[in-house]
Amino acid sequence: MKDLFDLIVLGAGSGGLAAAKRAAKHGARVAVIEADRVGGTCVIRGCVPKKLMVYGSLYRKYLECGPSYGVQFEDASIDAGVLLKNVRKEVDRLNKLHIDLLEKAGVKLIKGWGSFIGANTVSVKGNKESDKSFEIKASRILIAVGGRPNRPDIPGATLGWVSDDMFLQENFPRDVVVVGAGFIACEFSCILHGLGVKVIQLVRGDQLLRGFDKDLSKRLEESMQENGIELRFGQSPEFVEGVPGELLLGTSNGEQVNCGGILFATGRSPFLQNLNLDSAGIKVVGDRIPVDINNNTNISNIYAVGDVTNRFNLTPVAIDEGRAFADTVFGNKPRNVNYDLIPYAVFSQPEIATIGFTEEQSIDRFGSDQVKVYSTRFRSMSQALSEINSFCFLKLIVKGDDEKVIGCHMVGENAAEIIQMASVSLGMGATKSDFDRTMALHPTIAEEFVTMA
Repeated sequence: MKDLFDLIVLGAGSGGLAAAKRAAKHGARVAVIEADRVGGTCVIRGCVPKKLMVYGSLYRKYLECGPSYGVQFEDASIDAGVLLKNVRKEVDRLNKLHIDLLEKAGVKLIKGWGSFIGANTVSVKGNKESDKSFEIKASRILIAVGGRPNRPDIPGATLGWVSDDMFLQENFPRDVVVVGAGFIACEFSCILHGLGVKVIQLVRGDQLLRGFDKDLSKRLEESMQENGIELRFGQSPEFVEGVPGELLLGTSNGEQVNCGGILFATGRSPFLQNLNLDSAGIKVVGDRIPVDINNNTNISNIYAVGDVTNRFNLTPVAIDEGRAFADTVFGNKPRNVNYDLIPYAVFSQPEIATIGFTEEQSIDRFGSDQVKVYSTRFRSMSQALSEINSFCFLKLIVKGDDEKVIGCHMVGENAAEIIQMASVSLGMGATKSDFDRTMALHPTIAEEFVTMA
């Protein structure tokens, strides 16, 4: 097979799919090479199935609050196995949907593993040992293969799970140790706890969510502990022994923990293995592919987007990078991605969302005399009738005499939905007085952002 395409995309994840469909819309002949399922990490084993599991895990709290609202449940229980089965069913639907969308866009999907054998040529090998490899050529090639979870280099690490494995389980054991302090660790600790699993979370440092505003990290830490998740700071895994379902985890302070499962949520790395980048002369620094503002690698006709560049490893960023690449190269509509204001959300319980500078970053960048902080903490109205100790925390960071809003942060229900809309205001350069002039919508959580004094 030696068809000449205008574009070969390596990887059918968020960035690759976005680039392929947009390039095809501009008239390019496009092929996507993917050995795994179409949809990438976000759809198959990331954002989407994880958020569905978040929703499922929240029902435990709803059940606990029910009597306060006059709702009585008899023999109600949570079956994680049913939830997992239904999540996989939805992933199957989305996988098929993305395949259909490629076909409708006129993009050719080629199943197999792609690797470079030159700057314009890719070798494709199927999943089976008996599959023969073949070559395809294109004038331009886009690398969009995403990342993979890290597994610690300790004895017995393969006995534990990484995040990909969580969606493949038939059920969860009675107790699980989660290792890590980032997005994935905090989210799965809360998911598992919500599904009735006893959770211990090992954190190597002294705080959760390094890089987030420290007030947000502290509020989450307090809430997780109040909910019954055991956080152990200053501890790392040293070894794992046993068999699945009956594991022994040794920690850096000499403790040994018996558990049914271990999740290593210790970061992700670009999935560059077996791409044979050297044969095309593609430069790699550390574990990433450096690119310029137009997503171009050091080779003029080869580009990269998404997690392989290890800039901002977020689905919406990869999508916009893919579309910007296609618009610039094939659509004669040059544009770049705006990395200045990127919202983040952690779908923990409670939820965290943030946009802009943290308090610590603001003071470091502009000086304490130029920065002012507004914040409020209150009990969520949805929990007013229950005995659950659930609070919301909102925070605005402003700069200068005009009090331009440079950071907007929240812990609490619907945080991600609220911060998404607040992002528009920050993008337009809103000031604190702009927030103050905005009429409150009562009674809501979001109104607190426009009534802070």
